[in-house]
Amino acid sequence: MPARTSGRIVIPTNPSDLLILAQKIYDKHVADGATSPLNAMSDYNWATDGPKVAPCKQNNDDAEDAAKKAEQFYRQRDVDLPQIKSIVQNSAAVLKSIYAKNPKVLGDYGLVVDDTPKAKKPK
Repeated sequence: MPARTSGRIVIPTNPSDLLILAQKIYDKHVADGATSPLNAMSDYNWATDGPKVAPCKQNNDDAEDAAKKAEQFYRQRDVDLPQIKSIVQNSAAVLKSIYAKNPKVLGDYGLVVDDTPKAKKPK
Protein backbone atom coordinates (compact mmCIF):
# COMPACT_ATOMS: atom_id res chain seq x y z
CA MET A 1 0.00 0.00 0.00
CA PRO A 2 1.45 3.42 -0.96
CA ALA A 3 2.48 5.80 1.77
CA ARG A 4 -0.12 8.35 2.68
CA THR A 5 0.92 12.01 2.50
CA SER A 6 -0.51 14.84 4.53
CA GLY A 7 -1.53 16.51 1.25
CA ARG A 8 -0.72 20.18 1.11
CA ILE A 9 -3.72 22.30 0.18
CA VAL A 10 -2.95 25.17 -2.15
CA ILE A 11 -5.12 28.22 -1.55
CA PRO A 12 -4.80 30.78 -4.36
CA THR A 13 -3.37 34.15 -3.39
CA ASN A 14 -4.68 35.82 -6.55
CA PRO A 15 -8.10 37.33 -5.69
CA SER A 16 -9.69 36.19 -8.98
CA ASP A 17 -8.59 32.60 -8.49
CA LEU A 18 -9.58 32.67 -4.82
CA LEU A 19 -13.08 33.86 -5.69
CA ILE A 20 -13.45 31.15 -8.36
CA LEU A 21 -12.46 28.52 -5.79
CA ALA A 22 -14.82 30.02 -3.18
CA GLN A 23 -17.69 29.84 -5.66
CA LYS A 24 -16.94 26.17 -6.41
CA ILE A 25 -16.86 25.33 -2.69
CA TYR A 26 -20.08 27.25 -2.06
CA ASP A 27 -21.83 25.58 -5.02
CA LYS A 28 -20.83 22.13 -3.75
CA HIS A 29 -21.92 23.06 -0.21
CA VAL A 30 -25.34 24.18 -1.49
CA ALA A 31 -25.69 21.05 -3.62
CA ASP A 32 -24.93 18.83 -0.61
CA GLY A 33 -27.51 20.70 1.47
CA ALA A 34 -27.97 19.45 5.03
CA THR A 35 -25.44 16.65 4.49
CA SER A 36 -22.59 19.07 3.66
CA PRO A 37 -19.60 18.48 5.93
CA LEU A 38 -19.05 22.25 5.90
CA ASN A 39 -22.09 22.63 8.18
CA ALA A 40 -19.82 21.39 10.99
CA MET A 41 -17.79 24.61 10.99
CA SER A 42 -18.47 26.74 14.06
CA ASP A 43 -16.40 29.86 13.35
CA TYR A 44 -17.58 30.38 9.77
CA ASN A 45 -20.94 29.89 8.10
CA TRP A 46 -21.36 29.35 4.35
CA ALA A 47 -25.05 30.21 4.67
CA THR A 48 -24.04 33.72 5.72
CA ASP A 49 -20.83 34.25 3.74
CA GLY A 50 -21.53 32.14 0.67
CA PRO A 51 -23.95 34.59 -0.94
CA LYS A 52 -21.25 37.28 -0.67
CA VAL A 53 -18.97 35.43 -3.12
CA ALA A 54 -20.83 36.29 -6.36
CA PRO A 55 -21.07 40.06 -5.72
CA CYS A 56 -17.47 40.09 -4.52
CA LYS A 57 -16.40 38.37 -7.74
CA GLN A 58 -18.42 40.88 -9.78
CA ASN A 59 -16.74 43.77 -7.94
CA ASN A 60 -13.35 42.18 -8.62
CA ASP A 61 -14.17 41.79 -12.33
CA ASP A 62 -15.36 45.41 -12.50
CA ALA A 63 -12.19 46.59 -10.77
CA GLU A 64 -10.01 44.65 -13.21
CA ASP A 65 -11.92 46.13 -16.17
CA ALA A 66 -11.51 49.63 -14.71
CA ALA A 67 -7.78 49.00 -14.24
CA LYS A 68 -7.48 48.03 -17.91
CA LYS A 69 -9.35 51.18 -18.94
CA ALA A 70 -7.17 53.26 -16.64
CA GLU A 71 -4.09 51.76 -18.24
CA GLN A 72 -5.39 52.78 -21.67
CA PHE A 73 -6.08 56.32 -20.45
CA TYR A 74 -2.57 56.56 -18.93
CA ARG A 75 -1.08 55.34 -22.21
CA GLN A 76 -3.01 58.01 -24.14
CA ARG A 77 -2.00 60.65 -21.58
CA ASP A 78 1.65 59.69 -21.85
CA VAL A 79 1.63 60.37 -25.60
CA ASP A 80 1.18 64.12 -25.08
CA LEU A 81 2.68 64.58 -21.62
CA PRO A 82 6.34 65.06 -22.69
CA GLN A 83 5.35 67.85 -25.12
CA ILE A 84 3.23 69.53 -22.45
CA LYS A 85 6.04 69.28 -19.89
CA SER A 86 8.46 70.84 -22.38
CA ILE A 87 6.17 73.77 -23.19
CA VAL A 88 5.64 74.45 -19.47
CA GLN A 89 9.40 74.37 -18.80
CA ASN A 90 10.17 76.64 -21.75
CA SER A 91 7.35 79.03 -20.83
CA ALA A 92 8.74 79.26 -17.30
CA ALA A 93 12.20 80.02 -18.69
CA VAL A 94 10.84 82.73 -21.03
CA LEU A 95 8.77 84.31 -18.26
CA LYS A 96 11.72 84.20 -15.87
CA SER A 97 13.88 86.03 -18.42
CA ILE A 98 11.17 88.61 -19.10
CA TYR A 99 10.50 89.23 -15.39
CA ALA A 100 14.10 88.79 -14.22
CA LYS A 101 13.86 91.69 -11.76
CA ASN A 102 10.49 90.59 -10.33
CA PRO A 103 10.14 86.78 -10.64
CA LYS A 104 7.17 86.79 -8.26
CA VAL A 105 5.05 87.83 -11.29
CA LEU A 106 5.40 84.21 -12.46
CA GLY A 107 2.95 83.35 -9.67
CA ASP A 108 0.24 84.96 -11.83
CA TYR A 109 0.84 82.11 -14.28
CA GLY A 110 0.56 79.51 -11.56
CA LEU A 111 4.30 78.96 -11.28
CA VAL A 112 5.83 78.59 -7.83
CA VAL A 113 8.89 80.76 -7.29
CA ASP A 114 11.06 79.55 -4.43
CA ASP A 115 13.52 82.26 -3.48
CA THR A 116 14.87 80.62 -0.31
CA PRO A 117 18.60 79.88 -0.33
CA LYS A 118 19.42 76.36 -1.46
CA ALA A 119 20.50 74.13 1.43
CA LYS A 120 24.03 72.79 1.33
CA LYS A 121 24.47 69.06 0.91
CA PRO A 122 25.78 67.35 4.04
CA LYS A 123 29.18 65.74 3.71
